[in-house]
Parts: sequence; C-alpha cells; structure tokens
Amino acid sequence: MFNPRLVLAAFATVVLAAACRPEPPPPATPEPTGPTPAEIEAQRVADSIAAAEAAKREDERQAQQAQREMEQRARAARETLGEMVYFDYDESVLTSETTDKLRAKLEVLRGCPSVRLRMEGHADERGTSEYNIALGSERAQSVSEFFTGFGLAGARFATVSYGEERPISQGSNEAAWARNRRVEFVITAGGNDLGRCQG
Repeated sequence: MFNPRLVLAAFATVVLAAACRPEPPPPATPEPTGPTPAEIEAQRVADSIAAAEAAKREDERQAQQAQREMEQRARAARETLGEMVYFDYDESVLTSETTDKLRAKLEVLRGCPSVRLRMEGHADERGTSEYNIALGSERAQSVSEFFTGFGLAGARFATVSYGEERPISQGSNEAAWARNRRVEFVITAGGNDLGRCQG
C-alpha cells in the first residue's frame, strides 16, 4: 500500500543528504610551465659566460700548440744548421754526402733570411800547422761558396780556420782523422727567428 508519509520522508532524506555534501574544491590554478623572464635572462648570462670561458680556453690551447710547434721547428732547424760536414783526406772538395747535408741547410737559410752562420774549418793532425790552417780555411770557404752559389748573400757567412788545433776525436788513426776533417757551423745571428721562419 502506498504510504505518502514514507515517500515524503525518503525525499526529505535525499534532499538533506544532498545539502550536507561539501562543495567541490575550486579547480587548481595551473603552475607555470615555462621559465620566467628573470630565469631566461639568468640563463642567457650564464650561457654567455660559459661560451666566453670556453673560447678563452680554446685560444689558450691553440696558443700553446702554436708555441710547441714553433719550438719544434726551431729545434729541428738548429739541428740541421748545426750538423757538421766532413771531407776526404787533404781535400776541400765537397763530397756528395756533404752536399746533401748542405742542401738541407740551404732550405733553412732560404726560409730564414735573418740567420747568419760562421763556418769553422778543421783538419786532422797530419801536415804542418800552417798547411792545416790553410786547408781548414779552404774547407770553410768551399761551404760558403756553396751557399752563395745558390744566391744567398755572402754577407750572411763568415769563415775561420782552426787547422788541427781543435780535434773532436783524439787518436792517430783513420777513424779519428776522418772525424777531425770537418767544417762546423755556428749561428751568429737570427737564431731566435728559427721557429718563425718558413722552410
């Protein structure tokens, strides 16, 4: 049997329950998804500083590399210019081996026109002191003429002879004499330019 009171009570319960339910919270304000203008500027400054520091380090690395290469070139040029040349007994004529060494020196000298050399002629102990001084002088002069024959200015070269007075190998045998029949090379100007020269 239909009971209107019961229906009314049920309806009142539903209305009361709906009225007591809390209101839903307002939707949350979304957090900003990108950086702020201040953060963007701070990052730009940081990136600029980092790039400048990286460029400075690279410049320093390249400068150090260039310095090492210059020192290597200078060392190689000094070794080439300083290598002694040797002569046959009682001769001042250039041998093919001597000519090869002089050609290597010639390349350095062409690339570095500020360099000047002194050629020091020597002889072994055989013969008189006077003869050996003259022979050492002829040997040094032969080397100088080789360079000037390729167009290098004679003013860049000086010669001196020590004859038998400065042996580098003691002994009275062919091995010692062969080492003492020589021309030595001394850089008298332009040595500091060797690393920057071409050649």
